[in-house]
Amino acid sequence: MSQISKFGLDHHGVINAAATHWNQGPERLYEDTVRLGLGTISEGGALVVETGKYTGRSANDKFIVEEESSRGNIWWGPVNKPIATDKFDVMRIKMLAYYQGRELYVQDVYAGADPQFRLSVRVITDSPWHSLFVRNMFIPVPAAEVTEFVPEVTILHAPMMYADPNVDGVNSEAFIMMNFGERMMLIGGTRYAGEIKKSIFGYLNYLLPERGVLPMHCSANIGSDGAASIFFGLSGTGKTTLSADGTRALIGDDEHGWSENGVFNFEGGCYAKVINLSQEAEPEIYATTKRFGTVLENVVIDPVSRVPDFDDGSLAENSRASYPIDYIENIVPKGIGGQPANVVMLTADAFGVLPPISRLSADQAMYHFLSGYTARVAGTERGVTEPQATFSTCFGAPFMPRHPSVYAKMLGERIAKTGAKCWLVNTGWSGGAYGTGTRMKIAHTRAMVRAALDGRLAEVAEAPDPNFGLLIPSACPDVPTDVLQPRTTWQDKSAYDSYAGELRGRFEDNFKQFEEYVDDGVKKAGIFKAA
Repeated sequence: MSQISKFGLDHHGVINAAATHWNQGPERLYEDTVRLGLGTISEGGALVVETGKYTGRSANDKFIVEEESSRGNIWWGPVNKPIATDKFDVMRIKMLAYYQGRELYVQDVYAGADPQFRLSVRVITDSPWHSLFVRNMFIPVPAAEVTEFVPEVTILHAPMMYADPNVDGVNSEAFIMMNFGERMMLIGGTRYAGEIKKSIFGYLNYLLPERGVLPMHCSANIGSDGAASIFFGLSGTGKTTLSADGTRALIGDDEHGWSENGVFNFEGGCYAKVINLSQEAEPEIYATTKRFGTVLENVVIDPVSRVPDFDDGSLAENSRASYPIDYIENIVPKGIGGQPANVVMLTADAFGVLPPISRLSADQAMYHFLSGYTARVAGTERGVTEPQATFSTCFGAPFMPRHPSVYAKMLGERIAKTGAKCWLVNTGWSGGAYGTGTRMKIAHTRAMVRAALDGRLAEVAEAPDPNFGLLIPSACPDVPTDVLQPRTTWQDKSAYDSYAGELRGRFEDNFKQFEEYVDDGVKKAGIFKAA
């Protein structure tokens, strides 16, 4: 059966391509990547690629077109920067000119496992490995549906076409432009594949609230009892690691919707951070790096044996693996779960003062969702020499086109309706701040999360944290009791008190921007200082 849609590329203005490769699988895309000198094959069969100087999202280069249909719905500011329609139109013309005479790769995919809410997406690129990334990360259109496929949104992608900031109205050679009115996105000047994934996520984050669906930057899984759990968190906080738990079935690792039907995955694959990956700590993810079809991004390999070295961060601390979700053994095949019984919010607290696990009231969950706290540490960004508090509202501010209060209100309504239990889990530091303390052991965090999700922590006595009011369990199976109380893990108790006071103040200062959008219960839920 043909893998070509009758809705041709001429509908997007694409003409005179040297060749067009439609909906190719990994075999052809591997061949072309190697032929073009864009990647190599590792021991085990993964495709290994490098992204050059862009090894993560380029937040300063992302724009939303200021146009009539969406202007009044956008949370304009440093995250959602406007760009004029004429600048978008000129860049689109430049990209279409750039495509002429080049080999192009097209993937027609769905974003959204629930057919009631899924989005039809077409990605056109001149890079074969990026086409494989799209095929891994989203849901390929079944062969029987390809011919009649019509995209609702189109991405023109040209990773090695560069903008001129002086002419194009952008900030660098890289550009990510989203036009809701035209239902089109332009991405160029950066080879980092995550820009494609996050652009589609951003589009869904704009579209779905009007359809009664809460879009979430979270992972999700299901226990043997059939109850779903979701894990909010920023990059590096453990969403992928904790959701890929062999004792639970994985729905998805990064982006989901919460509708009246329950939770559903936006994607068909996973994009796992693999720096310092080990078989012992994360066996499910490690196994995927040995599979044909996996894309290893900025992972160093031995030039002779081609064995990956996941501890080598010389190319990027943000090294990644992209693979189809069915490379994880225990998954939910349809990517759909019921109403969540647990909502887990993950933070990597580099100050080392938040408890490793604590229960949240509904008001506290709203407070921490709007806050979206984690911390950057030295070495992750230029100029960062000590822990820096980072507040990314809704645990995903760069991907939220609408005002955070829109998403927070929907979350509050769903927690109230379902009675979901809420938890805050610190996967960051214990016994001291970054540089003095140590990173929380994955085994301990897994044990705490499992006990929370299966109900064992519900039987344990709790006491409020004196700085943040979070309810800390007095015991947890397979976890030393002293680990649960952050202050007891510090040798210098006065230093703990100082760091805790500083972080409490940062929370208070950050939340002032949201106070007018929440009730008194949420305002008072964030901090608690014992007399």
